[in-house]
This record gives sequence, C-alpha cells and structure tokens, in this order.
Amino acid sequence: MQNLIKNDAVTEDAWRLIRSEDESYDAAEDVILPLAAWLAVDPAARSGQAAPWLAPDADLSLLRPVLAQLPLIAIDFPAFTDGRGYSLARLLRERYGYQGELRAIGDVQRDQLAYLARVGFTVFAIRDDRPAEAALDGLRDFSDQYQATVLQPEPLFKRRTQR
Repeated sequence: MQNLIKNDAVTEDAWRLIRSEDESYDAAEDVILPLAAWLAVDPAARSGQAAPWLAPDADLSLLRPVLAQLPLIAIDFPAFTDGRGYSLARLLRERYGYQGELRAIGDVQRDQLAYLARVGFTVFAIRDDRPAEAALDGLRDFSDQYQATVLQPEPLFKRRTQR
C-alpha cells in the first residue's frame, strides 16, 4: 500500500527508500539513499536515479555544489517532535534555491502536513500505520497564514495593505 501524498493526492511512488547503507538495491532502480551512501555512488555504474535522504543534523554544504541536478531530496523526521527537518527544508528552498521535489519521510503525520508545506515540502510519505487518504485533509487545516513562508512569501499584514 502506498502512503505517499503528492500534488494533493495519494499516489504511487516510483522511488524506493533505502534506510540502511547495508540494504541492497538494483542499479536500475530509482532509489533514495542515506546521504553517506548517496555520496559514495558512482553515477556511471547506475542506470536508475539516486537521491539522498538527510538526517535532521545533515550538513547541507555537502549537497550545495550539486543541488541543481538533484531531482529529489528527502528529509527524515525520526520522531514527530523533531522539528529540525523544517529548518533544513526552509534553508534548501530559501537560502539555496532548491527547486526539485522535497519529500518528508519518517514519522510524518496528518497534523504536520500544513506546516511541512509552508517550509517547502512538496511530497509527504505518511507513516505506514496511518491512512494517507485521511491525512490529505491536513493540507487544508488553515485557510490563511500570518507569517511569511515558502508558500506565501508576503506576511498577512503586507497582503492586507495591498488589497
């Protein structure tokens, strides 16, 4: 069963998430690898695509030279209460200008989706024990937002003065 939300719909996932550096995969598969394993991949030896997933304490400077070529970056949320992934996402979008798919993985739940979208996540891998269809409503929890975000760069007070 797929538990992936993309473009406001539950969708099939063409990528395989590899959680451990010891886990094997086929060279033709599109895989999301731990950052250290992704850095060690020889692109010439693969016919499938490879993308990194980042732990909450990942060093973004390792990706900076190749950000424009990356089709996908996943950021792990090892626990619902760990918010460091939000900061990584916002830095990737606003400071480094990353334009590709940004995927939230790990302990991702319905109540986080609106906030994850605000910092630039575009795809959400919902925990396997939660139905993704029910989590979709989490993207529509709020009709407007006060703060400037990746989705809405102007804060509400500036948008109100422009009306």
